[in-house]
Amino acid sequence: MLVDRAAYVAGVRQPADTNKAQLDADAESGFIWVGVKNPVYEELAALAEEFNLHELQIEDAVKGQQRPKFDDYGDLEFFTLKTLYYEDSSSQVETGDFMIYLGKNFVITIRHGDGGELTEVRNALESSPEKLAIGPYAVLHAVMDKLIDDYRDISLQLENDVSEIERAVFTPNARSYSSELYFLKREIIEFRRGVEPLRPILQKIMVREGISFPDVLMPFFKDLSDHLDIAIDTGNSVDQLTSTAIQADLAQLQVQQNSDMRKISAYVALAATPTLVAGIYGMNFENMPELQSAWGYPLTILGMLSISGLLFRKFKRVGWL
Repeated sequence: MLVDRAAYVAGVRQPADTNKAQLDADAESGFIWVGVKNPVYEELAALAEEFNLHELQIEDAVKGQQRPKFDDYGDLEFFTLKTLYYEDSSSQVETGDFMIYLGKNFVITIRHGDGGELTEVRNALESSPEKLAIGPYAVLHAVMDKLIDDYRDISLQLENDVSEIERAVFTPNARSYSSELYFLKREIIEFRRGVEPLRPILQKIMVREGISFPDVLMPFFKDLSDHLDIAIDTGNSVDQLTSTAIQADLAQLQVQQNSDMRKISAYVALAATPTLVAGIYGMNFENMPELQSAWGYPLTILGMLSISGLLFRKFKRVGWL
């Protein structure tokens, strides 16, 4: 689905009917920016014919589900990035794909999923003609800036989720939080999977490996690299905290199980003495001295109660009951 299409000359949006042929007459004067969401093959085939895109690039853009990467095709540069979206209702990280085609006088942005909305990005660029006049690379920077800001926001959300469940884990109770912790661990892995591969792409930009970026944009990309490092470091931290919380939860569960086993053992010991005495006197032998004694029954009961009382007191003192 076509979201927006516009031509820009000197950073100023041109009439809607401005086409690529008009810009080709003076390649330095401007560029076209085409924004597409969840495209079908026919839409991309039309763009490929107009902008001379390679068939393999079209295939990647239609399928999505690509690992973040950068491909240099000489007169065309192709970036695949990940969009991340935090669903508050389920505390779940949703991922999508973002493809960017950069040509000499055009840029095509293709989005899959709910994340990476660019309306605000385009409006912000159009309100700063001096930056938009730099060309397609200014759009690339603005898009990466938006995605990395989303990464940082989501990393803080995950950090908050980890803090909440960490407090719950260390609250004295008999409940295990293993299912919540493993779910959170999966979301953190999903986050890291989308964010960390962007680091080598930015490093290529910083050293200009196969990329001819305008000098004026290099400090801005350096700033993006710093922001990305913060998001990655936060993701690594929450990942380690979650692993520690999982270990603590399992340890507390084992402690609770050991406590339960001690209680069971104590109650078994308390029942063992009366059972033993009752078993002996239930054997029905005729020659048992105590059977003829008038005090045999009360003394036997008193003995069982005394031994059980001593055992109960000892177990209580050592914390088994």
